[in-house]
Amino acid sequence: MRVIIVGGGFAGVKLARALGGMNDIEVTLVDKNNYHFFPPLLYQVATSFIEASTISYPFRRMFQNKKNIHFHHGALINICPDENKIDTDTGILVYDYLVLAVGAETNYFGLENIKKHSLPMKTIDDALNMRNHLLLQMESATITNDDQEKLKLMTIVIAGGGPTGVELAGIMAEMSMNVLKKDYPELKSNKSHIYLVDAMDNLLSSMSSQSQREAYKALTQLGVHIKLQTSVKDYVDDKVILSTGEEIIASKLVWASGVIATSIPGLPAESVGKGRRIIVDEYNRVSGSENIFAIGDICFQVTDKNYPNGHPQLAQVAIQQGKWLAMNLKNILFGKILKPFNYINKGSMAIISKYKAVVDLPKCSYKGVVAWLTWLFIHIIPIAGFRNKAILAYNWLWGFITNDPTLRLIIRPGERTKK
Repeated sequence: MRVIIVGGGFAGVKLARALGGMNDIEVTLVDKNNYHFFPPLLYQVATSFIEASTISYPFRRMFQNKKNIHFHHGALINICPDENKIDTDTGILVYDYLVLAVGAETNYFGLENIKKHSLPMKTIDDALNMRNHLLLQMESATITNDDQEKLKLMTIVIAGGGPTGVELAGIMAEMSMNVLKKDYPELKSNKSHIYLVDAMDNLLSSMSSQSQREAYKALTQLGVHIKLQTSVKDYVDDKVILSTGEEIIASKLVWASGVIATSIPGLPAESVGKGRRIIVDEYNRVSGSENIFAIGDICFQVTDKNYPNGHPQLAQVAIQQGKWLAMNLKNILFGKILKPFNYINKGSMAIISKYKAVVDLPKCSYKGVVAWLTWLFIHIIPIAGFRNKAILAYNWLWGFITNDPTLRLIIRPGERTKK
């Protein structure tokens, strides 16, 4: 059985690992990057708290002891269901079963200026670009003698009050308090202005009311300006234009306001639903197909009685679907009956600042230091590689003790010399 998995995120990697060692199944993982990374910690890379390599791991290293798993470095261009093949920018691959696990990408809701000028945070490249941009803006602020320009350079607007936006706002506010005066003595009489904007009534809208209140209270105490029931409508000439008509002059707009499923050329239009998510049955099989499956953020499954409007686009859903599909592919191989997927909600969490986090479990919610320690523990377990876990733990320990992480490097690869 030849199985091609397109996408090396949580879902794709979980599926590949679960199929590892199966001599009767040949697995090829296809990804445009040669590494797996841990998206929940991207914001710490973007704010110089940890290095990108700490949350990344090469696919070939990951699978080097699984002889039935191969890696193909390439981006998906098109799928040909009638011919059981896919086209990538580096070659054509033939499959018996195809699994689409390419996830989602930043959704700009048709706002072209925001797409062009804002800072997204969906990939390692995005996080490194944001880190460079933030550090360069601070260097510029130390040079200018224009107070209005200085204020603009030190103002950050974050669009999106979900976990990413809340965690970004919290770590930026803490670094402004703890690092700004030490690293930038020229700015000792100035401070950063951080705005968090969300269209919903509360921050962390998918979490409990207790968690929402705690996030609002903690961020307010850190000096973050929170604007609820407000959306960002445009970003023109360093002006963030809000739905209320207010304009915020800021050199940085961070866009963490939503995602949309990655487009898959070659799939029939009737297989694609709202938000470009691929419609699947209870076995994660694509509608209208017998040998194409979709898992993770990209799929839309309504057969789970507890989630009639589809599963949330969360890492836990992707991980569970990857594990479940591996079992069903084995069932196909051995002629057994397929088993329908049902998501088990294990809860959600968000870190707000040092010693402050919120955790929602199915039967209880809690906050504070215990929640903060829970968040740290839960987020270090999935990191690939013992070395990365150790480095991450050390970086966290040093950063939390000193309030002064030492990774604020501006690294910009130079352009190749044109011939």
